Amino acid sequence: MLTLYTSGYRYSKKRCTDAVEWFIAKYLPRHKLELNVNHRGLLREGVYGWCTVMDCNWRPREFEIELHNHMNSDLYLQTLFHELWHVYQHVMGNLKDKHGKRLWRGIDYTETDYEDQPWEIEARQMEEQLYIEYLGLNDFVYSLPIA
Repeated sequence: MLTLYTSGYRYSKKRCTDAVEWFIAKYLPRHKLELNVNHRGLLREGVYGWCTVMDCNWRPREFEIELHNHMNSDLYLQTLFHELWHVYQHVMGNLKDKHGKRLWRGIDYTETDYEDQPWEIEARQMEEQLYIEYLGLNDFVYSLPIA
């Protein structure tokens, strides 16, 4: 079950809701989750999005996703899927914050540079795959014309 709240300005509530509901139904259908997706200017922070655990690190189920509100629809969806993948990583227990440390599959990566963090590498790989899957672009069958 999903409880979804959206807020902010300069975003499509329908696009956000459809993408989040599709993702949760496909990847986390058995989990009771609460998501707050907030759209705001993130220019000063120099990012397109954040994902924050709001309740606890033991079986987290409440998350806030903040998204930059000045993105085209393609970048918006890819960023949303990137942040939703972080939700997935937390819910599945792969990514944990424990005693001030960031753990990936039980290994401390607290001091690792952003580009080398394994959960970010995985989320970057998944954002495009999820985007393609969501749009149904991998469902097309190409055939060569008969000459």
